Amino acid sequence: MKIFIADNAGFCFGVRRAFNITEKELQKKSGNIYSLGQLVHNQDVVKSFGNKGLKPINALNETDGGKVIVRSHGIPKSKEAEIRNANLDLVDCTCPDVKSVHKKVAKYHEEGYNIIIIGDSIHPEVVGINGWCDNKAFIVNTIEDADQLPNMDKMCIVSQTTNTQEKFDTLSNVIKTKGQDVQIFNTICQATTDRQNSAKEIAKKVDAMIVIGGHNSSNTSKLYEISKKYCQTVYHIERITELSLQELSKFNTIGITAGASTPDWIIKEAIEEMSNHNNNNEMIEAIENSFVRIQRNDIVKGEVIFVTDEEVMVNINYKSDGIIEQNELAKDPDLKPKDLYKEGDEIEVYVINIDDGEGNVVLSTKRVEEFKKWEELEESFETEEILEAEILRVVKGGLIAIVEGVNGFMPASHISVNYVSNLDKFKDKTLRVRILDIDKQKRRMILSRKIVEQEELEEKREKLWESLEIDETIEGVVRRLTDFGAFVDLGGVDGLIHISDLSWHRVKHPSDVVSPNDKVEVKVLDFDKDKNRISLGLKQTIEEPWTVFKDNAEIGDIVEGTVVNLLDFGAFIRLEEGVDGLLHVSQISQDHVNQPSDVLNTGDKVSVKIIDIDEDEKRISLSMKAIEEDKEETKKENLQNDNNFETGANETEEDESDNDITIQDMIEDN
Repeated sequence: MKIFIADNAGFCFGVRRAFNITEKELQKKSGNIYSLGQLVHNQDVVKSFGNKGLKPINALNETDGGKVIVRSHGIPKSKEAEIRNANLDLVDCTCPDVKSVHKKVAKYHEEGYNIIIIGDSIHPEVVGINGWCDNKAFIVNTIEDADQLPNMDKMCIVSQTTNTQEKFDTLSNVIKTKGQDVQIFNTICQATTDRQNSAKEIAKKVDAMIVIGGHNSSNTSKLYEISKKYCQTVYHIERITELSLQELSKFNTIGITAGASTPDWIIKEAIEEMSNHNNNNEMIEAIENSFVRIQRNDIVKGEVIFVTDEEVMVNINYKSDGIIEQNELAKDPDLKPKDLYKEGDEIEVYVINIDDGEGNVVLSTKRVEEFKKWEELEESFETEEILEAEILRVVKGGLIAIVEGVNGFMPASHISVNYVSNLDKFKDKTLRVRILDIDKQKRRMILSRKIVEQEELEEKREKLWESLEIDETIEGVVRRLTDFGAFVDLGGVDGLIHISDLSWHRVKHPSDVVSPNDKVEVKVLDFDKDKNRISLGLKQTIEEPWTVFKDNAEIGDIVEGTVVNLLDFGAFIRLEEGVDGLLHVSQISQDHVNQPSDVLNTGDKVSVKIIDIDEDEKRISLSMKAIEEDKEETKKENLQNDNNFETGANETEEDESDNDITIQDMIEDN
């Protein structure tokens, strides 16, 4: 009997990640630890974790404080909030591929798209995905489901990550005929695709196929379905004890694959039992080969067994040794293998290829750090960490940036919350960004500065709303003008200066007072956070002109002013304090004036006399004619004084003459 073990069998990245995180949490022994549902679809794993203290629950009311582990399937957004509101610590083990689907669904749902999920409506992963679009998705699992969909304007199609490619292609081709604007995302994870392809290839060449995994596991069931298409005899088991080993002995070739929730030790157990039953060298060889399982892009430890001038050979405890060629040893091409390693060194290596055509595994040490950085960036993506990106160059549609030594692409639409017309100004700058999407296998990373700006703006907005007080004077920038007022950016929140609050005098249009990008100090008149409204005043930041005028002016004062408006009945004159007074047509001149424009022009500087002040109505009456009359009156008075002076002088001479005679007479008499 010959055994063929499929590549990519057993734990996938997402399940292994959940497994490892749970192991670490249990080792901390920091209190109650629950899993929301069974951690994996494997009763032996569930039992093993249960013995270590993990308690599977179906509802949060079954908890008594502690931590809740979210399995790799993920949960609805509302359930995350429910966990946190219950004062429980959330340990999120959602598979990064599933998390990526959550984000896509939430984004397109918010943009008004109808969400279509290809998958099983009762599968936990599909239930979780649906929870990120308010449970409004259409779930399609069959051609009949697809045919019953209504026609839609906007449609976003995603898949349960464990679907077969054939099913996704078939259903999405039907679904897309129902929409006008259709966005299709093949969200089947690469590990699922690789596992299914491996099972397919093995099933084609064996007499019997054994699929190991939980009976309620979706991805294991699909492996069984695929194997049945290419192999007549297929067994779906959870443990080898479910099989008759005597029955297996009649087959010459047997293939083995395992679902994503099946740990290595269960696979090895199955092979060992078959070996003990058959006791042949080929079976033993299969066991030996099963102990170390590697695949492309793995990082494994190995021991240097010899070094030449061109390459390093490494024992990685696999059926074949690994070779590192000189160009994969270090970034510096001048370094020689013997400069770097010696026999017996334990090193970490990156698996480039399982077979170089001569049976050797192709390895790299140069790519280890890069791969680890990709893993760190993947973790940063999951935790939504803010990173620094150095902009390298401008390309079509966006920017190329480097983050922690790894290149990424920033689409033009994610550079800023505001429209950016010239991307060149960002070259060589360092920006705070968040990873929008990442694919470690394809070495692709999408960055966003816009998301960081949005969060910063939201934080500023919250701080602003908390600090706002009526009658407070704050600074802002005029952003845009309308016929009814000016909108001012106060730091993430816009307030409105109504046209009536721009100036103490009448304004025809806001542009008469302010312009876009002007910095202004304004007073908060009123605000309503629920309605997102803030009323501002510009004129309220200075003393009312009428008050200044009233304190400084009196009837009879002659003042300077500027003609600001001409009407048939008179002219409005703006005085120094900023108040307007009326110069009636009858008060312009002593001569008859038909209309003010015959004598005056807008912008003329004039001297006027205040002839009346109506404090109740805040009206000022002015006169130029009164000044002319005053001048004439003054002339008359001066002329009269001159006449009086001359008359008085003659009389004085006569009096003095009389006095002289009288005095002389008096002297003579004496």
